[in-house]
Amino acid sequence: MADFSTAPQLDPREEHFRVAGPRRGMSLFLRFLPATKTLSRSRRAVLYVHGATFPSALSVAHRFDGRSWRDELNEAGFHVWGLDFYGFGHSDRYPEMDQPALENPPLCVATDAAEQIEVAVRFILGHQNIERLSLITHSWGSMPAGLFAGQHIALIDRMVLFAPIGRREQRRHEQPASLPAWRTVTLEDQWKRFVEDVPAHEPAVLSRVHFDEWGERYLDSDPESRARDPSGVKTPLGPFSEIVKAWHGQLAYDPAAVRAPVAIIRGEWDGLMLDDDARWLFDAFTRAPTKRDIKISRGTHLMHLETMRFALWRESINFLQGDDIAPTPPWTETRSKRCFQ
Repeated sequence: MADFSTAPQLDPREEHFRVAGPRRGMSLFLRFLPATKTLSRSRRAVLYVHGATFPSALSVAHRFDGRSWRDELNEAGFHVWGLDFYGFGHSDRYPEMDQPALENPPLCVATDAAEQIEVAVRFILGHQNIERLSLITHSWGSMPAGLFAGQHIALIDRMVLFAPIGRREQRRHEQPASLPAWRTVTLEDQWKRFVEDVPAHEPAVLSRVHFDEWGERYLDSDPESRARDPSGVKTPLGPFSEIVKAWHGQLAYDPAAVRAPVAIIRGEWDGLMLDDDARWLFDAFTRAPTKRDIKISRGTHLMHLETMRFALWRESINFLQGDDIAPTPPWTETRSKRCFQ
């Protein structure tokens, strides 16, 4: 089995942790960047939950031209954590990933991943001696995060769902296809996915230079990637299988169970998060005390790696800072009591 235990340090201040996960004998990898300054009295932490094909180092922590989403959060006063799910980045691989893909069902489904999030969250809360934290999720990551947040209401402050997956009505007599346990994702697969939603008449939103740099780091996330022809990263297919199911009426969690404030942030050209999907999901968070649906121009499903990433970063920080609700005036309760005297 390949060795995934050693992770490069992406910042001199970055700390790495390996914690025992929910599966016996398998560990999870967490990366942590403490805030450069604290802008409020409380210590505020955020955990990034990645999507279906690449881990935390290649998303929230990846620096384009020397700057990452994590850096922005950090300077805004947030302690930033990134979790790699089993089968991704520097967390342990499922033993089934050393077996033929067709011999097992899809790996890393939402119920499994939600248990991994719980382990990570409880470790973070204990390590930082805090009672709750916020979540940022990307794409499929909204499913296990939503499942966890609905089950552990007291542990979640706020949730940013970047490019989440919504439920679509199942077509009559149409069933989602069954998928194998894993697949190999090549750089060409990733490039096609990154550019396919940009309209033909529009300029590119991701430079090839940036992608080539990112792609080398992507291949680094799997020690055996360059031994394959073509080079590619072995990836669990549980996330993709659940995206397909969601588009057949079977979302992996109930948004109504979530009690935290929620922001949906999406790109104008997101082919996986259509306007109807966002409308359904926004309405489905019936018990969230406050909700936002933020649509950013010239962005796709991978906006955090594109030219509009700065707008995404700023919108996420604005929401997570939690100052979007006017405080109750101190005289309100007194006035109400007097009205009934």
